[in-house]
Amino acid sequence: MKSPGETVDDLNARAKDAGEGLSALTRPSLIVTGRAACLVAANGAPDCKAGADKLCQSKGYKEGKSLDTDAAEKCSPIVFVPGHKRRPNDCRTENFVTRAICQ
Repeated sequence: MKSPGETVDDLNARAKDAGEGLSALTRPSLIVTGRAACLVAANGAPDCKAGADKLCQSKGYKEGKSLDTDAAEKCSPIVFVPGHKRRPNDCRTENFVTRAICQ
């Protein structure tokens, strides 16, 4: 059986641990802007989680979730040659994270 002093010390330690856990959950997040490329996943879809992480890390944070994305078509210079018939692999779509929430 614990003494009253030990019981109080135990309760204080548990309260401190609970408080630290809550502060980690309520830590403020920050919305950042920029431009980070989304990787292409194995199935061909953009992986913008990695892009959001990269954008947040460039601002000094650990990780992030994308809020806004942008897409742009990148084409081979041959497409701009007069008379060239465009082929399926002449251009590709690149995706970017432009705004992310970071922690």
